[in-house]
Amino acid sequence: MTKYLFESNYVGDGITGLMREGGTSRRDAVVEALKSVGGTLESFYFAFGEVDCVGIIDVPEQANAAALSLLINSTGTVKVHMKPLMTPEDLDAAAKVTPSYRAPGQ
Repeated sequence: MTKYLFESNYVGDGITGLMREGGTSRRDAVVEALKSVGGTLESFYFAFGEVDCVGIIDVPEQANAAALSLLINSTGTVKVHMKPLMTPEDLDAAAKVTPSYRAPGQ
């Protein structure tokens, strides 16, 4: 499974819903949404400042993660950004690959 860092912001009715339902209810909703795509929740935190909520999730397929992101964002009540995470071993493997690339103008 791939781990993703998610960052989300509640907007409009999402803020009202969060205040009415509370934080644990929103965490539970994330757990259920993840189950629907075969994923799990590793961590979930509320914050204040630029981001309202952060966490780590595990999702088995990239398409499932994208589908979840699209669905959540389509509600218009939450803006979520998901970033795939790499282990140190993943980076070791990437460092051994020698891609071919021509920079612009060269």
